[in-house]
Amino acid sequence: MIGVLQAGMLDSPYSLTEVRVLFELAQTEQMATGELRTLLDLDAGYLSRILTRFETDGLIARERSASDARRQVVRLTPAGSETFGGLDERSAGEIERLLSGLSEEDQRRLVAGMAAIRGALGAAGEREPYVIRPPRPGDLGWVVHRHGALYSGEYGWGIAFEQLVARIVGGLDFSRDTGWIAEVGGERAGCVFCVRQDETTAKLRMLLVEPSARGLGLGRRLVEECLRHAQAEGYKRIVLWTRDSLVSARRIYQAAGFELDSEEKGMENGIEVTEQMWSRDL
Repeated sequence: MIGVLQAGMLDSPYSLTEVRVLFELAQTEQMATGELRTLLDLDAGYLSRILTRFETDGLIARERSASDARRQVVRLTPAGSETFGGLDERSAGEIERLLSGLSEEDQRRLVAGMAAIRGALGAAGEREPYVIRPPRPGDLGWVVHRHGALYSGEYGWGIAFEQLVARIVGGLDFSRDTGWIAEVGGERAGCVFCVRQDETTAKLRMLLVEPSARGLGLGRRLVEECLRHAQAEGYKRIVLWTRDSLVSARRIYQAAGFELDSEEKGMENGIEVTEQMWSRDL
């Protein structure tokens, strides 16, 4: 356990509830006591006793609100910030100790399990946190698989499209190319790659966001990461290839400053498609 069931959390003289009060106060410059009570769903008398103890220990200062004398506001003192900082460091150390014995795969399973619990118990419509990271072993196979399965299911594109993605992935040279994988709840949820076309031109490739993760802003963030990298590498221009049926992706590209250069008709698995080339200066 991370010191939660001990008399004092993290070898401190403070209980879990008291540390939670410190945590909330550390997230803002000051907070009204009524707001703090509502946020933590605490009895008014219980919260008052906690704040009195903190005030005696020199961890907080209480005063009347400048805008409404009926309201009392509370803030951490420098000693309070230092105390919370020490608790936060100890908590991070305990978590690191617990996770150090787990393999990378077990850590991903743990995060996914915690996300499932959050999803089952959380409020409807709550936005999931996400992580954007570099590719790891196993990710490239997932990129090919999900492109093939997703675009077959949504647009009817066939094996030839999956083979095209496999060739693109097989041609990546990570001494000059790079990519990003988005994770939601410890599960892969999206990707994008920045590939060298020539000395002055980069190419954005294989942007994908899982249906379950759409609406979180992942596509926009992945494109922003690609643009940031291309600029940092000194490219003067970036291009991309897409199809007009990928409406959501096209909106992301337009919002990021890309402009349509050309388009032509094509076929994919017996289905007529419109191939498009987009670009923008960096």
